Amino acid sequence: MLRTLGLVAMLGVLSVPACPAGADAPESSLRPAARPATVLAASPAATPAEAAQPTQAVLRPRPRPAGLVTARPAADPVGLQTAQPQPSALALATTPTLRPKARPQGLAPLSLASAPMPDTLPEATLEPQQTRKKKEKSSKKGSVCGDPAIKGEALAPIKGKVKGCGLDKPVRVTSISGIRLNQSATFSCDTALAMKSWIENGLRPAMGRREVVEIRVAASYICRNRNNKKGAKISEHGRGRAVDVAGFVFADGTEWSVSRNYNKQVRRAHKAACGIFGTTLGPGSDGYHEDHLHFDIARHNNWPYCR
Repeated sequence: MLRTLGLVAMLGVLSVPACPAGADAPESSLRPAARPATVLAASPAATPAEAAQPTQAVLRPRPRPAGLVTARPAADPVGLQTAQPQPSALALATTPTLRPKARPQGLAPLSLASAPMPDTLPEATLEPQQTRKKKEKSSKKGSVCGDPAIKGEALAPIKGKVKGCGLDKPVRVTSISGIRLNQSATFSCDTALAMKSWIENGLRPAMGRREVVEIRVAASYICRNRNNKKGAKISEHGRGRAVDVAGFVFADGTEWSVSRNYNKQVRRAHKAACGIFGTTLGPGSDGYHEDHLHFDIARHNNWPYCR
């Protein structure tokens, strides 16, 4: 009996919680602090049935607008795309959709293959010199020396009254490469062909944008001595192998003469003749050619003579 009472007393001592000496009991039970009001999301207007229920601070998503199609993100198999902020549902619902206008009825589809393309450019789009040159080459009517760009007529052989003068197959030329001569020039075909080469490769490049429409010829075939000096050799003019150029007329009506307008362009044209012709003379050469350019096809030991 005594053993039983001692065991009960011992169990009573162990069941009493241990409290530190001098500790006071709390006045109220410990409860968690309330959630701040800013954390609570604004909920939509409550219905009368919901108003009767006690308010709960529960975060819930807003309902999706009716008829809004769920946007699916583009496939990213690698998974390297960075998440982009998505627009709100209201912004997506109010954004207008861009759609192409309806094609008018009865309009045939456009096909580049079926569109007709012109074979050549119209004549109006070509430069005046190009147009004239094309017309010159397109027709052999009135041409001489076997070149459509040289217009004129063939003449009977010329018998000189002075020994050394004369020309077996003379031609009377009126225009070359679309540029008319102020007076017909009589010389050989070799001289005419050299004149054509100079016009196309020397004169026109030298004049640049200024279009020459007429060449003023001072002399062509004439039986005389060189520089009209008595006792001198027969001039190349007496053999039909020379031509003298005194000036030029341009498309805008202006005229340049060698005597008054021996400028940069004319000097360039004069220099360009060296090599095309065997002899080229002009202002400052020998005192006899101050008012014109003298060109002839004579050869001086296979070297041109240019002054």
